[in-house]
Amino acid sequence: MEIGSLFLKSTLTGIITFPELDWITTHQSDFTRLEESVAIKLGRMLDSGSINIGCRLNS
Repeated sequence: MEIGSLFLKSTLTGIITFPELDWITTHQSDFTRLEESVAIKLGRMLDSGSINIGCRLNS
């Protein structure tokens, strides 16, 4: 998994899952500065309600 593709998927669907959040926290020590800024942006979007924690259903 990459933080960039996770960011795009989360902004497109408006949802981030618990396993994805777990992946971010597990790998945050390995992030570059750019990846850190994307993770911070995801956190701010969660705080503002732009994206929500949930699950994605396959159609």
